[in-house]
Amino acid sequence: MKPPTRFWLIRHAPVSEGARQILYGTMDVELCADSLAESAPLCRALAERLPRPAQWIVSPLSRTRLTADAIFAAGYPRTAFSIEPAMIEQDLGAWQGLVHAELPAQLSRPAHPFWPVAGGEKPPGGESMADVIHRVGPSLETLAERHAGGDVVIVSHGGAIRAAVAHALGIPADAALSLSVHNFSLTRLERHPHAWRVISVNEVAES
Repeated sequence: MKPPTRFWLIRHAPVSEGARQILYGTMDVELCADSLAESAPLCRALAERLPRPAQWIVSPLSRTRLTADAIFAAGYPRTAFSIEPAMIEQDLGAWQGLVHAELPAQLSRPAHPFWPVAGGEKPPGGESMADVIHRVGPSLETLAERHAGGDVVIVSHGGAIRAAVAHALGIPADAALSLSVHNFSLTRLERHPHAWRVISVNEVAES
């Protein structure tokens, strides 16, 4: 039997306090320097936990690249990484940059209990969570074929990681939005020849 392709998905470090006040989506916002320094134990735990060797992938946004750099600095052998556009965060279109209090007036349906917008809500010029699942899923399938039987580490975003789990389990967008995905958390998926398997979601090391 062929070995599965193993995916190790990591959500990036916390963003700056100013960025947390707005809907930032695909905006290239800064990381919180204090949080990054305080998270050194988490980076060391990830550096020890992640497989070696592995293919490393980041999204186009700098917060994922800087998070990968922090894990390398914590002890994981520095590895060249590629950029996968499909693993970017949900594009909130015209709503990006709004402070959170301004969003409710823009919505066409009630917000999700754990996300600013419902799974089927599509911001003007942006994408719904359902769209994110349809974007992330094919990318994972391609990566699984390209790196068949190997380990793939992807530093990505909360929305994209929820979408990856949704693709693996075949669950709808609103169900995916109920998944908790913390900063620096690890989510593990396996692509077997005829099926996906979810090994863990939101695994956080003791710091």
